Amino acid sequence: MDLSYSDEDLAFRDEVRNFIKDKFPAEIRAAVQRSSYVPKEHMVKWQKILHARGWIAPNWPVEYGGTGWTPMQKHIYAEEYQAADCPKISSFGITMVGPVIYTYGNDEQKKQHLPSILNSDIFWCQGYSEPGAGSDLASLQTRAIRDGDDYVVNGQKIWTSQAHRADWIFCLVRTDIEVKKQEGITFLLIDMKTEGVTVKPIISMDGRHYLNEVFFDDVRVPLTNRIADENMGWTYAKYLLGHERAGIAQVAKHKRTIQRVREIAIQERADGLPLMEDPSFKARLTNVEVSLRALEITNLRMQANISAGMSPGDGASTLKISGTQLEQELNEILVQALGYYGLPYPADQFRPDANEPPIGPQHATGLMADRLLRRAASIYGGSNEIQKNIIAKRILGL
Repeated sequence: MDLSYSDEDLAFRDEVRNFIKDKFPAEIRAAVQRSSYVPKEHMVKWQKILHARGWIAPNWPVEYGGTGWTPMQKHIYAEEYQAADCPKISSFGITMVGPVIYTYGNDEQKKQHLPSILNSDIFWCQGYSEPGAGSDLASLQTRAIRDGDDYVVNGQKIWTSQAHRADWIFCLVRTDIEVKKQEGITFLLIDMKTEGVTVKPIISMDGRHYLNEVFFDDVRVPLTNRIADENMGWTYAKYLLGHERAGIAQVAKHKRTIQRVREIAIQERADGLPLMEDPSFKARLTNVEVSLRALEITNLRMQANISAGMSPGDGASTLKISGTQLEQELNEILVQALGYYGLPYPADQFRPDANEPPIGPQHATGLMADRLLRRAASIYGGSNEIQKNIIAKRILGL
């Protein structure tokens, strides 16, 4: 694989830089710098700007709204995007359910849902995990029983990120209890405004609200909201999880974080010298950079496969493991670099109207909150232990 930039790649990089410089709103940049989670109105505004440019879904096929970029162009775009502190795209629509709909959905479903995903008129959340079905997702118990032209859904989902802000939820439900558990699952699209859907908040250990419980009490879902065949949802779920796990690598984000670590370590002192000159600290950061380089090359190979029309497949598990381990290590390094000032995380600091001075240096804001939240990174998207089993079984043949 040739990792050097061609003249066309350099021209594309300049195009991306100039677009972000001219179109990225300053108030959204400020919100991102305070916290990795920004208000929904900011996300909608920015994603509509990207959609107008045709850059909202780089990995989608061109016929459904993708860019047609090469793997190197996608790589360049991701790096420039992160370097400019642009907010993370709402992944549930673009990265997850969108590919399922354009791959397995019928024409009416594509017509109904793909445009609203691309233009950010509709936000999605993911109804997978349940109190008794996390990494063992196939053990899910939420039932869907056919009644005329509808399914009647009863059950509970948990750890549902952004359900309180979502318009629709894509759900795995059990439609057959007499077969092997993976063979009795169906993939449904459910409007969150449907009678019987209840959302209750879960406040995470950083004190903020991303997660929720979602309850379904006799929720009627039209059969037309089913993706493809009944009882084949496990196939579609695995396809979706491949895209989710490929996206969890976040190479460009980690590069930006390393740059931030260096900036902070130059300012912070250890034994009278800049922390960046401390041998043990420098060695720890260097180890991360080496691991990230290996992850970057693997990610480029994966992007090449996606560009060729292939699914990320089981190989996405390697990206998920390495990407989340690097994220957690970098968060630990950031907190280490700040010492005592890395400990506080008052929630008021994340509000756009906050007028109290930060505790400690400005660059300490939000670091502990992100460290606490991302302890779950090695669990969500399928725990890393499960990913290792997938690699052993399906890739290594053990």
